[in-house]
Amino acid sequence: MGPVLAGVLQLLALIGALGLAYIPLGTYMAGVYSSDKHWRVEKWIYKGIGANPDTEMRWPAYLRGVLAFSGVSVLFLYLLQRLQGVLPGSMDFSSVNPAQSFNTAVSFVTNTNWQSYYGEQTMGHVVQTAGLAVQNFVSAAVGIAVAVALVRGFARSRTGELGNFWADLVRGTLRILVPGAAIAAVVLVACGAIQNFSGIHEVGQFMGGSQQWNGGAVASQEAIKEFGTNGGGYFNANSAHPFENPTPFTNLFEIFLLLVIPFSLTRTFGVMVGSVRQGYAILATMGTIWVGFVALMMWTEFAHHGPALQLAGGAMEGKEVRFGVGSSSIFAVSTTLTSTGAVDSFHSSFTGLGGGIAILSMQLGEIAPGGTGSGLYGILIMAVIAVFIAGLMVGRTPEYLGKKIGAREIKLAACYILITPALVLIFTAVSMALPTPPHSMLNSGAHGFSEVLYAFSSAANNNGSAFAGLNANTDWYNTMTGLAMLLGRFLPMVFVLALAGSLAEQKPVPATAGTLRTEKPLFTGLLVGAILIITGLTYFPALALGPLAEGLAS
Repeated sequence: MGPVLAGVLQLLALIGALGLAYIPLGTYMAGVYSSDKHWRVEKWIYKGIGANPDTEMRWPAYLRGVLAFSGVSVLFLYLLQRLQGVLPGSMDFSSVNPAQSFNTAVSFVTNTNWQSYYGEQTMGHVVQTAGLAVQNFVSAAVGIAVAVALVRGFARSRTGELGNFWADLVRGTLRILVPGAAIAAVVLVACGAIQNFSGIHEVGQFMGGSQQWNGGAVASQEAIKEFGTNGGGYFNANSAHPFENPTPFTNLFEIFLLLVIPFSLTRTFGVMVGSVRQGYAILATMGTIWVGFVALMMWTEFAHHGPALQLAGGAMEGKEVRFGVGSSSIFAVSTTLTSTGAVDSFHSSFTGLGGGIAILSMQLGEIAPGGTGSGLYGILIMAVIAVFIAGLMVGRTPEYLGKKIGAREIKLAACYILITPALVLIFTAVSMALPTPPHSMLNSGAHGFSEVLYAFSSAANNNGSAFAGLNANTDWYNTMTGLAMLLGRFLPMVFVLALAGSLAEQKPVPATAGTLRTEKPLFTGLLVGAILIITGLTYFPALALGPLAEGLAS
């Protein structure tokens, strides 16, 4: 079997597995967020934090809950790292320095999981399990909660109430993420991923020196890392490390984990708004972009443009021989089109155009299918923009799901789609203009610029993957990427929740013969076109200076 055919068969198997999980998981999640019953353990949690889960919140109160919980989480994780040197079970690792502690705390709380450190040499068992692993669960649950609040905004009328943040947070964690990650961890352990709390071991002598490995609760963290679209690896090599990702099967399984919730949330959306066909239209948009980008990535990597790669017979530099070009291409696109950030290969070693596809995947806003929750609310914002464009074409007030898209709604949507590109381009420009930050680049020219552009695209879009080749462990990059992650996560949420509140207050508009049918293929095509055109116009100059220039020169 040739490598191209093997890659295509893996893609088809992945699509089949996602198709089997789509209806049951999506319907189950809709039931989780629509239920009025509370588990006993949930009641204990509500009592402990002093929350009344049956109290409905308007969007300002819901936003305050999101920000308060996330702020406390950042502070707790920061202090945990700063105190690591005196905590038990820290494997004699010292405390993490302030800039890196800030960056890591923000990274994991914002569901970005950007890492400017070597995991196996920096974080002990306490920080890994009590800090980073916990945030892998709750940061993902926050994203789903915000998405569900927006869905309620479309589904409800004549009320500004969007549900209860604390109930949504607890339910998402206990009813979806914990059981799903537990099952996934068992599968990974059965397939060879490690799960222990052992210390550092010397495993042999190599070239005059010893090699050391430390154990850890790797399988459980790997499971929620992918299932919650987090991405922070226990080891520096991330999902290329055999302790995290032992076999080609686990590689495909991890891709499935990082895609299954974002895709299935479109079913949740359809059920909650009372029209599963609306969910299918959003699913078709996500699927079209995802499959298209995977095909492009496979084409660029199998074509291995450039004389060096052609002489080598393939673009295998930076890729695991266990997985090959096809599987690495699927993983690279899936992790950058979601907010996962896990990697099983070094994206800096991809061809110039392949690296550009990875960067563009993040710059789309990670909406195909995007992160847990963030992908759904991101593409729904784009749907609002698409119906507004359609309304301009025909001279009709735009409507979506029975709600009028007026001046207030389109202003909020416009602010949402502008904030992240502004962060990416401004931080990249400043980093290239100042004298010191460019010293962190391993490469000069177009590839070096791509390293910086990738870093801030990853941070501001809450992806977390690294291009490699950029020394991000400096005070400048730790601070600036930390700020990009904070602003890129929570500013868009402000506009999402404000839009949800505005929509929930409206009364439904009856459909007429002139209403745009947003469950039809025509709307799917319009939405795909709007996403690609808006992103292309925004980022084309920056892409032309980096990956496009490199790809055309090879």
